[in-house]
Amino acid sequence: MFAIEVDRMFDGERAVSGGALVTVDEMRIVDVAPRGAQPPESCEVTRFEDATLLPGLIDSHVHLCCDSGPGALDRLPEFSKVELAAIIEDALRAHMAAGVTTVRDLGDRGWAVIDWRDRNRSNVALPTVLGSGPPITSPNGHCSNMGGEARGVEQLRQAVVERAERGVDIVKIMASGGLMTPGTDVARPQFSVDELMAVVTEAHARGLRVTAHAHSLDAIKDALAAGIDGVEHCSFMTESGVVVADDVVADLVSTAIPVCPTIGLAPGTVFPAELVELLRKVGMTWDAAARVYGGLHKAGVRLVSGSDGGISPAKRHGILPEAVIHLVEGGVSTVDALATATCIAAESCGVADRKGRVSAGFDADLLVVGDDPLGDITALRNVQAVFVRGTRRV
Repeated sequence: MFAIEVDRMFDGERAVSGGALVTVDEMRIVDVAPRGAQPPESCEVTRFEDATLLPGLIDSHVHLCCDSGPGALDRLPEFSKVELAAIIEDALRAHMAAGVTTVRDLGDRGWAVIDWRDRNRSNVALPTVLGSGPPITSPNGHCSNMGGEARGVEQLRQAVVERAERGVDIVKIMASGGLMTPGTDVARPQFSVDELMAVVTEAHARGLRVTAHAHSLDAIKDALAAGIDGVEHCSFMTESGVVVADDVVADLVSTAIPVCPTIGLAPGTVFPAELVELLRKVGMTWDAAARVYGGLHKAGVRLVSGSDGGISPAKRHGILPEAVIHLVEGGVSTVDALATATCIAAESCGVADRKGRVSAGFDADLLVVGDDPLGDITALRNVQAVFVRGTRRV
């Protein structure tokens, strides 16, 4: 048993004035008391001066099989299973160093992440892993080299069955093309509403949620019509640029479907000229994207934070704090932005009973940062300590 004492705390939902004394025993939080409270007898107390305690962050959208290098998605077929396992563990260490204690992988190759998760369920040396397995995509569609190609209602239903049998935590489907796969169109859907609905129906019958990669406005509309449970990126792209449609925003608000913007970039990022040109054509910059998602939040859309970590040097593993910072730059309050990577992310990932809060009975996944991220969100970059299920790892 041990305790942590800090001057400030964000409990996953709100700021707690006056700081806290948090007691941990056997991987779980057993008590949260005011700073200065008497700790249990024989309990060692570690005090962090001028620091803030938060729940360990949750990155709702990563790709652990990708090594953060140039062309990371394209190079996936080059790696053996042993090499992929090493890449996964390196990725998890990078996330942990940034204060992330739970990740949701939304696209592996050949079940590498799901297999790693199954071998390491009791591993407290690295963050908790949730996963979708290979994303379902159309033939030659976005991320087809991960192995999840399917077309037509029956093939799509069988794809969901396979994922259920593998024990995935969520089903991921590529409802539109993607920026990182040549030959696919981010502004167009990859599946019909009937096909998406078949995936949702089969998944729900097996107790699984479905989240849709959807840059295209039409793909977002189709996913909502099919009863999807979450939207990744949600970029509102059309052939003529970005169009934030009021009726779609209203649907996102009324259904309370979580939207994961996947904004945030590694500091010092310089984009390749071809990507700059592509973004120019679709009328999107990273600053403009932050404002779009700030507007969605103001309208009442439920946002969660994810980094898309691993797919490129700009999107390397361990940049979730940058995604949260980017939301604040787009107009989201610091409290609400922090919640997108803690309690709201836990709900979206299906682990709200044990993750995302500093509360008695929850996993002792804890982050200590210097200074006050509620006053200056960039304090998230100043990691002082990370605890994974009660064991200090950073």
